[in-house]
Amino acid sequence: MSAPIRPWTRVATKVLNDLRIMKVQEVTAISPKTGNAHGFFVLDTVDWVNVLPITADQEVVFVRQYRHGSDALSLEIPGGMVDPGEAPIVSAARECLEESGFRASHLTSLGVLNPNPAVFNNQLHTFVAENVVIEGDIQNTATEQTEVVLVPRAELASYLLDGRIDHALVAATLWRYLYLNQS
Repeated sequence: MSAPIRPWTRVATKVLNDLRIMKVQEVTAISPKTGNAHGFFVLDTVDWVNVLPITADQEVVFVRQYRHGSDALSLEIPGGMVDPGEAPIVSAARECLEESGFRASHLTSLGVLNPNPAVFNNQLHTFVAENVVIEGDIQNTATEQTEVVLVPRAELASYLLDGRIDHALVAATLWRYLYLNQS
């Protein structure tokens, strides 16, 4: 049987690059096993939100958008960054309205996830919004372009299993929702 592991002790943090939406940091930490110092890279960024908007007709409001990392279109639920001083639930409602034009008035937390604890230091706050209603036009910034896609709630699992939804953070939010709402 292995010995219990212990946290490392951070002794230094140096910002290598400020990329506006995140900072690349070099963290030096002491191994609790050996006492030796090692360098690691951490992406320092604000918390994120994802919201699963569902209409009264049991259709999920998705947004399709181009993603530069994958160089492909991606089918996602509305989401984005938590603005400074903003509560995550407020960010989720704002992002839903901006990206889809749907107002999310009644949000319920699905919990908090770590997007990738190996390199990111932030959290993803996940929400479901029941009975969303169309209120206006999509409000994209100059670097965003989204298209609304309505998917029957009953088809979520098939979209996940066949790869039509392949964004890991979106998938984690949807699987958590499906698990919590098993009939």
